[in-house]
Amino acid sequence: MDEDRRVRSGRVEARSEAARARFGHADAGLLEPSTGDDFLHSDPWRALRILSEFVDGFDAMARIGPAVTVFGSARTPEDHPDYALARETGRQLARAGLAVLTGGGPGLMEAANRGAKDERGLSVGCNIELPHEQRPNAYLDVSIDFRYFFVRKTMFVKYASAFVVFPGGFGTLDELFEALTLIQTGKVRRFPLILMGTPSWQGLLEWLRADAVAAGRVDEVEMGLITLTDDPAEAVRVVLAAGAPAPPA
Repeated sequence: MDEDRRVRSGRVEARSEAARARFGHADAGLLEPSTGDDFLHSDPWRALRILSEFVDGFDAMARIGPAVTVFGSARTPEDHPDYALARETGRQLARAGLAVLTGGGPGLMEAANRGAKDERGLSVGCNIELPHEQRPNAYLDVSIDFRYFFVRKTMFVKYASAFVVFPGGFGTLDELFEALTLIQTGKVRRFPLILMGTPSWQGLLEWLRADAVAAGRVDEVEMGLITLTDDPAEAVRVVLAAGAPAPPA
């Protein structure tokens, strides 16, 4: 993509005409005098960095409109069936007037963002700085960089009308179970949590029922928080039925 057509404001990068219209051009930054390395690595300075990430994130995410967060593995190749399923799901979410929000990386995140772009919907990525840098995928209208996982996950939860979760690794499982915990405990309103990629999830759901539910650590009614499907159209119906805004007539 032509670098001259991108607009950056702090941690936010707008890549498309529609996104640039929403986010505008960055103001000139103020020069901060250096006060020494010790202060830069102190807890008060970290608190300021954390606060700045929340401010940048809230400022950017408040403008994206109704969105669905899509989680999934960064390691899934383009020729895998899950990639095609995630791309089609992103496309149908965008067709329904919903922004597609992902972790901004490769694999299934890329697929969902790519599907949104196929439909000319709004495609958003909340990227994370890692020791081996995760580069934002090429299908983002808006890319936001985060240093802290917990700030990034706040954005996924706060600005989502639903979660759609594809198979993934520890990070995807962490996001899945944190979302379930927040819904279960009433820290967020009940909204759809949809698992896609049935063969990968069936074993986990069977184990939860055979062990956690059977032992009384999880109620069967709480298992009803989860919808399992491999049909993107059904996923969209579940999201819209829960109150996410429908597209204009």
